[in-house]
Amino acid sequence: MTATRQQFFKPTKVSAATKAAETDSAAKTIVAQEAAARDKKTEKLRAMRIAQEAAQPAPLPTPKKRK
Repeated sequence: MTATRQQFFKPTKVSAATKAAETDSAAKTIVAQEAAARDKKTEKLRAMRIAQEAAQPAPLPTPKKRK
């Protein structure tokens, strides 16, 4: 089997609209993944904060100073 030009190079050019659509799709996928990771991290940190606040006793009110 011999190597031909068609095996290595695409004979047709990709339109600008197709390239833009691929780029847009890739960008939206990345943004969605980052948003999902951020939401997951936020929920984890919120749960940790609530657990930590529940473990701490309520602060005692400080007596007011008299003059």
